[in-house]
Amino acid sequence: MTVSLITGATSGLGLATARALLDQGHQVIAAVRDPARATRLLPGAEARRLDLADLDSVRAFAADLRADHHRLDLLINNAGVMGMPRTLTAQGHELQFGVNHLGHFALTGPLLDLLAAGHEPRVVTVSSHLHRKGKLRFDDLSGAAGYQPMTAYNRSKLANAVFGLELHRRLAAAGSPIRSVLAHPGFARTGLQQAGTVGVNRLMLRLTTPLMAQSPERGALPILHAATAEPVHGGEFYGPSGAGELRGDPVLVEPSADAHDTALGTRLWTVSEELTGVRYTLESLGRRPERG
Repeated sequence: MTVSLITGATSGLGLATARALLDQGHQVIAAVRDPARATRLLPGAEARRLDLADLDSVRAFAADLRADHHRLDLLINNAGVMGMPRTLTAQGHELQFGVNHLGHFALTGPLLDLLAAGHEPRVVTVSSHLHRKGKLRFDDLSGAAGYQPMTAYNRSKLANAVFGLELHRRLAAAGSPIRSVLAHPGFARTGLQQAGTVGVNRLMLRLTTPLMAQSPERGALPILHAATAEPVHGGEFYGPSGAGELRGDPVLVEPSADAHDTALGTRLWTVSEELTGVRYTLESLGRRPERG
């Protein structure tokens, strides 16, 4: 049975993805802020508390999971926040960058040895087509200077894309069997658009979502393809096939030039290690004998 961990599994894309994985026979671990809600919505899943806005919670979650599980086949870094007023995480990082990128960076590192022990293991990081509008301003990752909610969101989604590709390069260099893959849902009705967005962004999304957005189940298709389809290779990015990558069936899509930038990937990696205190140990993740 495939052991799959997904963050943010109690609503929107995460819930749709988790339900599809359960239907496919996966052993699903739902990493969520409200385990009781996950238990109600996802019968048969293992619900565990995780707050990506608090690196202490991430650290405790990873330690507890490692104590209880000897392998992991699939990690889906899905949870996210969008368009929030400027808010800080428990450690003082801008919330969107902190949850969408830093929390997942801090989660993935300690779980790589569990993934290396898994069967055809993958890390799927969920980005957005809006990553192409993002810029990584290393002089102001906290958003203290002229904070704009959607600018910060786009930055966090670019960080997801840069991270996923940099992780792929590092895993490949280490000879690891783990595949790092990216996906984005296009424009999907998830509730994310209204949960945190404010002002004109909230109004625009309220008007356009009913007309243009696809269902969470359709939005989850690129994520599920990246997570379960064959052949899928490390470093690939899947999104919807339609105009503007807003909706449609999953296909390979091209990340932005910044996402491919190896110097940017190295710099983000170094900064992420400094901000989270998490150091990845990749040398021990080389290829292991096939299990009989």
